[in-house]
Amino acid sequence: MTAEADAAELRRLRWRCRRGMRELDQLCVRWLEREWAQSSDAERGVFLRLLDSEDDKLWHWFMGHEAATDAELDALVQRIRALPPD
Repeated sequence: MTAEADAAELRRLRWRCRRGMRELDQLCVRWLEREWAQSSDAERGVFLRLLDSEDDKLWHWFMGHEAATDAELDALVQRIRALPPD
């Protein structure tokens, strides 16, 4: 992928990270900026599935009120929660 295509994809993904709550935005963008570049295709696929999830589910998962029934999603949520703030 060219640098221009990479930049366009990152812009598209940043837009998809925009959720209904600033806290969710920050968590998703934090992972995108810190982990996306070195992630495997499989990890990227899990992140894209996470972005397809409803905001209320994301909120409950990230706040620890519920766990995602999908083990891959739950593992990613835990890794994102463990990332130190900016």
